[in-house]
Amino acid sequence: MNRVLSDTINFGRQFMRTKIGAFFAFVFPILLILLFGAVLTGARTSTLKLPVQNLDTGPYSAALLENLTATGYFEIELIDYSGDIAEYIRDNSLTLALLIPSNFSANVGAFSPVTVTLYGDMSRSSFQMAGGVIDAVIYQMNFRLIGGSPVIHLAGADVASEQFEAYDFFLPSFVGLTVMITAMYFMTGVCAEHRGRSYFKLLATTTLKKSEWLASKFILYSLILLVSLVLTFLFASVVFDLQATLTPMAFVLVIASTFMFTSLGMLFGTVVNDPETASAISNVVGFPMMFLSGSFWDLSAAPAYLQTISKALPLTYVNEGLRDTMIYGNEAGAAFNLAVVLVMGVVFFLLGSRLMSWKER
Repeated sequence: MNRVLSDTINFGRQFMRTKIGAFFAFVFPILLILLFGAVLTGARTSTLKLPVQNLDTGPYSAALLENLTATGYFEIELIDYSGDIAEYIRDNSLTLALLIPSNFSANVGAFSPVTVTLYGDMSRSSFQMAGGVIDAVIYQMNFRLIGGSPVIHLAGADVASEQFEAYDFFLPSFVGLTVMITAMYFMTGVCAEHRGRSYFKLLATTTLKKSEWLASKFILYSLILLVSLVLTFLFASVVFDLQATLTPMAFVLVIASTFMFTSLGMLFGTVVNDPETASAISNVVGFPMMFLSGSFWDLSAAPAYLQTISKALPLTYVNEGLRDTMIYGNEAGAAFNLAVVLVMGVVFFLLGSRLMSWKER
């Protein structure tokens, strides 16, 4: 018994000395409960932006919008556009929008059936929640106006073509996650290994510059991730009958994202001395990005502060850019996200190259 107790104490001390062990034992579950708790709580308390194209000028459409606002669930944004709303949604990469037809008030006043259409990304939880709230408001209006007779109806329509399935929308996120993990995690680990084994001390005696060393890693990771993108796309196309498109912009975004995350990994590498520290830092930053960058669920119904945090995370722009080009065909939106990724990449590259030291510390 004494030997068992002694070995337990010694192993416990060894376990607690490793930063990665302490991270997964204590920090990781706290991160998960905070992230999931904030998102799930926010889904009940935060407002959801609902763009509305109201083609009707009568009193009943105004009453519908007033009732939707009164729920406290929606923040109504009127769309100043009279053309095809489906085209407008695709051009602006919207995930949710409501269309009120021009004959809405006339039909309701004449007790004639009329349909409002909710456009959205049906793979997202916000679409189902918004549809449920709107349907309840419509039911209440039907009851108040004409005793519950179903005159006003709600229809759903996908923002993209009906050919797209849920896995089409998740594919860009999986590509973005692969880029982040391969480039950022591995680059941070490489820096820790090089410092721990004194490789940096040897590199300091050569003519190789830090920017050149980083560039070589970027080239290698880019080649690996481009091959990974093609293989993932081909595999998904065969197994899941994938309908998303592999566009030239997708390749450009993968290359730019690899540059950004490789540079970020090098920036993290300026403060790590061992693999355990590298893994802990990568996880502390990486796990929030996985859950708050729209990789697994829609954050449009999350609290405003979480949406603000999401907009500050690099992976958000990678995911949105890939969805823009591969799903919506919105090259302008993809170009904007590409520009953000490039700016972040340049900032991380300059900081990492300047702060990285190859000398012993």
